[in-house]
Amino acid sequence: MPTKRKAVNRKSKPKKFEFIPKGFHTVTPYLAINGAAQAVEWYKKAFGAKELRREATPDGKLIHARIRIGDSILMMSDVFPGAEREDPLALGAASVTLHVYSNNVDALWKKAVEAGAKVDMPLGDMFWGERYGQLSDPFGHSWSVSMQIPMSKKEMEEKRKAAMEMFAQGEPPPP
Repeated sequence: MPTKRKAVNRKSKPKKFEFIPKGFHTVTPYLAINGAAQAVEWYKKAFGAKELRREATPDGKLIHARIRIGDSILMMSDVFPGAEREDPLALGAASVTLHVYSNNVDALWKKAVEAGAKVDMPLGDMFWGERYGQLSDPFGHSWSVSMQIPMSKKEMEEKRKAAMEMFAQGEPPPP
């Protein structure tokens, strides 16, 4: 006696709609930069950024750009007349620091400094167990870079005490 075969549904399942675009995380910085196109090129040179998207006006100003540094996306545009955002150079300071973790922070640091980053805090082994330093890019944005390092609890405590003594005297902690 022949067996009955079930009918196979050959309709493909509808694609699941994703509310967050692929590759993005929950929070994505969006920078206002006078000279955003030049900034994209600088971030490629200094941090190994990959350009993902560029939308420009006929005169070359960027109305939107996306780059990827490591596994993170950063968006930016030029500053346009009447915009509510200003770039940090116009404001005289950055109000946000962008942090980059690296597997080789010394190589990343060297590359950024050679590309023209200004050293704000030298790279050093910090009491929280990271090799860490702070830089400013030529467009006025503040960056910190680091990687975790092996450090004994005793060494961390000694560095923490030294840092707290410096803070108590109103000075930055030693690297």
